Amino acid sequence: MDQHFDLVVIGSGSGNSILDERFADLKAAVVERGLGPLGAFGGTCLNAGCIPTKMFVHTADTALAPEHGAALGLDLTLGPVDWKAVRERVFGRIDPIAAAGERHRADGTPNVTLIRGTARFTGERRLSVETADGRLDLTADQVVVATGSRPIVPDIPGLDAGLGFRTSDDVMRMESLPGHLTVLGGGVVAAELAHVFAALGVEVTVLARGEALLGAEDADIARRFTDLALTRWDVRLRHTLVGARRDRGRLRLDVDGPEGRSTVVTDELLVATGRRPNSDLVDARAGGLALHPDGRIAVDARQATSVPGVWALGDVSSPFQLKHVANHEARTVRHNLLHPDAPRRTDHRHVPHAVFSHPAVAAVGLTEQQAEATGQRYVTATRPYSSTAYGWALEDTTGFVKLLADPATGRLLGAHILGPDAPVLVQPLVQAVSLGTDVTTLAHGQYWIHPALPEVIENALLDLPLDG
Repeated sequence: MDQHFDLVVIGSGSGNSILDERFADLKAAVVERGLGPLGAFGGTCLNAGCIPTKMFVHTADTALAPEHGAALGLDLTLGPVDWKAVRERVFGRIDPIAAAGERHRADGTPNVTLIRGTARFTGERRLSVETADGRLDLTADQVVVATGSRPIVPDIPGLDAGLGFRTSDDVMRMESLPGHLTVLGGGVVAAELAHVFAALGVEVTVLARGEALLGAEDADIARRFTDLALTRWDVRLRHTLVGARRDRGRLRLDVDGPEGRSTVVTDELLVATGRRPNSDLVDARAGGLALHPDGRIAVDARQATSVPGVWALGDVSSPFQLKHVANHEARTVRHNLLHPDAPRRTDHRHVPHAVFSHPAVAAVGLTEQQAEATGQRYVTATRPYSSTAYGWALEDTTGFVKLLADPATGRLLGAHILGPDAPVLVQPLVQAVSLGTDVTTLAHGQYWIHPALPEVIENALLDLPLDG
């Protein structure tokens, strides 16, 4: 006999946060298959994504102190890296949090049943869950699909489980640091993890198909980041992996590039070529759910799918693979479950993002290329960190802020920052874009602390050549 629930949430990341005390009168279930071989509760962000990577990034930033110290007149030295201690600092904190979250969901919420297993739709609001103890058949009045995404592994000869490669799911849990790491990809994950391992003394090669790293950023940001990366890592642009094999304990990677075929010999390969939504793992089509061509579950602004009573959020449905977006969408779903007669809509108009690499990058709004493509009239201003007193203190010669604004209205259209503390500096610009504050008011309507680094934003705002 089928077990019936008022509400079933599939996924223990942002979806798990929906079920608070306001749902105490419902019979609910959370289904979690676990994150790959880790079996971790709490989703990608907690266990293998944004949180551990940023903890490692802070370690990597600290490891670069001797390099930076030379410009400040300091003679610093980085000793041997204790990788196990570095790793334990991160996962010694994260793993207990994941375990505690699972215990709380299993034992601390009497109306919620935690089911460990892989859920698949067998019909509209009907699920089959394969558990360690057998199969469970569930039905529900409401279903929330929050199953996230997983790393893409390209279809390349030899690139299979037998080869022994890494993804972001497991690379941070390696037993020891390799002598040489090859990173396949040129996006955010590649940029962040290349920084982490290079700073800790690993020789890093980056294989990227594009003309630049971080190709989705504003072209000026991508160009500057790529130029700097070329000085830190062995970056090979316009290179494609065409084959892989293991030979006497090492990996041999066949690569096609502008000058023909070459072979990269490496100790470890990190595949960082993007992520795919986990809609196939829940057999969304069998549940009647409409999909986008890229596999995302189609939702409207309420996060409702094509099937009444079924909702989706996060990477499985969102065009933004960002935890802050998934959390925002989860709040929308929670409200709409509790208040069906007064639905709330998700606001995706001004989604910021950051890249925690070296240097860091952050942005919100239109790139210059997007403004041109859409015919949006715009003006730009760019200010280097070195134009401010705090930039002098940092001895920073590469960081900059680039702003785009509508010259007629003064509306901020886009903000792009490369350099120290970029993810922090961008926040007042996110606020301005979201609240519609014009750049003149933003620049003149408040004090900017001198000689703090945000002065670089103030100066860029004042440089914008508005009409009149």
